[in-house]
Amino acid sequence: LGEGGMGSVYVAEQEKPVRRKVALKVVKAGMDSRQVLARFDAERQALALMDHPNIAKVLDAGTSESGRPYFVMELVRGVPITEFCDSRKLTTRQRLELFTKVCQAVQHAHQKGIIHRDIKPSNVLVTLHDDVAVPKVIDFGIAKATSQALTDQSIYTGVHQTLGTPLYMSPEQAEMNALDVDTRSDVYSLGVLLYELLTGQTPFEKDTLSKAGFDEMRRIIREDEPLRPSQRVSTLQAQALSTVSDCRKIEPRKLSHQLCGELDWIVMKTLEKDRSRRYESASAFAADVQRHLDDQTVEACPPSGTYRLRKFARRNRTLLTTAFLVGLAFAVGTTVSVWQSIEATSAHKLADERLE
Repeated sequence: LGEGGMGSVYVAEQEKPVRRKVALKVVKAGMDSRQVLARFDAERQALALMDHPNIAKVLDAGTSESGRPYFVMELVRGVPITEFCDSRKLTTRQRLELFTKVCQAVQHAHQKGIIHRDIKPSNVLVTLHDDVAVPKVIDFGIAKATSQALTDQSIYTGVHQTLGTPLYMSPEQAEMNALDVDTRSDVYSLGVLLYELLTGQTPFEKDTLSKAGFDEMRRIIREDEPLRPSQRVSTLQAQALSTVSDCRKIEPRKLSHQLCGELDWIVMKTLEKDRSRRYESASAFAADVQRHLDDQTVEACPPSGTYRLRKFARRNRTLLTTAFLVGLAFAVGTTVSVWQSIEATSAHKLADERLE
């Protein structure tokens, strides 16, 4: 079926106690280092902790005759959520309804003390059950436990090691030391996923990040502010906009208007650099999306002018410092000139009086 950094996934057949098709994940040959085995075991334990209809279930686990660990999961015959939505031309409303189920699955993981850390379209597969779309969150390979150890073996995230996929990575995850990542990192990644479901684009372009060096890529993620979804759509070229709008069954000129306002606010709240300004949980995120669908007042709102000014000042600290010094010098110069002018006028007046 595919392969990742640690293991390969195959379609297999379980013979007993039930005969059925399953997904079999096995550690790659030559990837049996202590670190890889620990992460592999952690993923297996993380999946075993969870029981949710929108998370792939673990069915069995063991070690092969050659000593390679494996675990068996339910076989999800699905496609990435973005591909599913586009191929079936789901409307914006249908995409939002499907997305709330993904948020609920991630919330379940968080309640079990598991942070996914790699939420992206290829890790959210959608399958059909009696013509009903069912999303399944998969691949907890770099998951992090918040309340308990997932494995007896210690897993160390190196100081210069960045885990995750840059396009969907939260600012705190892009730090050189991501030990302080919490559940709000997944909320950010969910926001990126929703951004892509709505606009067909990620907040930062793939080419921009791939061409940037490692340090510049991290700086972009941590500091640059992406365009709002409605703005991003309005900047698309005619052909791209036509494709995006056609996949959502809406006229190109109406798509930006549809996203403007509440959906802009909801998405941008999840993409805040300061995680304290994001939704506090995946369920709170889903609840605000549902309020939008129900025509109720949403909690998200545009940031205040003071906050935007403070953010601008933080981003342009050097420029503003220079401007302040120039302004200060100008003010001092003006003050001195005025004082000299006053002194000259007084002296001239005193001379006139003495002359008289």
